[in-house]
Amino acid sequence: MTDLGFQLYSARNFQPFSLIFPKLKAAGYTHVEGYGAMYASADDAALKALRDDLDANDLTMPTGHFGLDLLESDPQKALSIARTLGVKAIYCPYLLPDQRPSDAAGWFAFGQRLENAGKPFVDAGLLFGWHNHDFEFATLPDGSTPQEQIFAGGPSLTWEADLAWVVRGKADPLAWVESYGKRITAVHVKDIAPVGENKDEDGWADVGHGTVDWKGLVAALERYNVQYYVVEHDNPSDIDRLITRSAASFHSF
Repeated sequence: MTDLGFQLYSARNFQPFSLIFPKLKAAGYTHVEGYGAMYASADDAALKALRDDLDANDLTMPTGHFGLDLLESDPQKALSIARTLGVKAIYCPYLLPDQRPSDAAGWFAFGQRLENAGKPFVDAGLLFGWHNHDFEFATLPDGSTPQEQIFAGGPSLTWEADLAWVVRGKADPLAWVESYGKRITAVHVKDIAPVGENKDEDGWADVGHGTVDWKGLVAALERYNVQYYVVEHDNPSDIDRLITRSAASFHSF
């Protein structure tokens, strides 16, 4: 059975996390993924308490989202956070709209920027990569996409593939897995509700209860060295339902 993780951003509105961790353990999750706001202002004692809480629930945090500002301005702080929490793979998760390039050259340069930002972490023995949303799949004036240019500019970047966002970007996730599967070290497992449904959840769904072909995607991903599968839902209305139904669905694929 493939180990399954849980992106704690999904539970941000249901804190404290100390109440979430036992639910994850009971549902069979083995690890969690952190996100920037969790540790951006946390001191050493708070980080140690978080690690102790994870340990007490037999959970690890092998992956984490770290904002580009922190990665570039204070890589040693990011490394210290990663070491305290046991993070083995760091993913830069987002680029604000007003910072996004408008052409292929700009996105290529952004890939180079990520490559440089990741060097201290790769040198420290960690994985480093990019986590996508939908905007990376819009067609640029030259016919390419931002995601292609990011990978071209950052040849050693790994990819945390959020395949539901690929779908929302009107791209074919299977085609992207086939083209860039060797880059994929982690996958966000999330689902999209049928059109018009789950409006209170921003159109997302529990894994296996939406329209994404996860059975086919998991089969395709088995050909590659995916190390981490991480359940995510950007705005769930029922955290217990999300935790239990998503785990049950994933292990049936």
